[in-house]
Amino acid sequence: MRSRQCELAAQKANHIPGCIKSSVASRSREVILPLYSALVRPHLESCIQLWSPQHKQGMDVLEWVQRRATKMIRGLEYLSYEDRLRQLGLFNLEKRRLWGDLIAAFQYLKGAYGKDGEGLFTRVCSDRTSGNGSKLKEGRFRLDIRKKFFTMRVAKCWNWLPREVVDAPSLEVFKARLDGALSNLV
Repeated sequence: MRSRQCELAAQKANHIPGCIKSSVASRSREVILPLYSALVRPHLESCIQLWSPQHKQGMDVLEWVQRRATKMIRGLEYLSYEDRLRQLGLFNLEKRRLWGDLIAAFQYLKGAYGKDGEGLFTRVCSDRTSGNGSKLKEGRFRLDIRKKFFTMRVAKCWNWLPREVVDAPSLEVFKARLDGALSNLV
């Protein structure tokens, strides 16, 4: 079912670059990137955040749309996909999902959701000086399905983040620092 939802979202999003290509003469970064960000990426991101595709096939279908759209930009068409993303300051969709998950975790931990967020994460008390000092407990489960839960996906990545990222005073600062941290992630 999820795979079918990803295919439908990708199909819908894939029509938009075709429309852009046929109706916009310029292929410059200054024209194509804002159009992609405003018209195509929201379809892909709603799919990865809400449905959180776990199967590689679903992610590949969505990623293909972004590959195609980034190839439209003059001067980048012969670069590898990863180099195009780097040049444009974009993340692949899997990293983009992680970005959204970590932002949601930050908001929960800062109390943005009030009572609804209480108890969602368990903090680990540690006096270790390495790491970010605000570690989250990672659960251990026999069933692999629990590894896909939001709290499990986020805990491992949250614990990897540097101290200056998790200790950000505001959401805007957190996003900026998170962009830098994820850019360094291979």
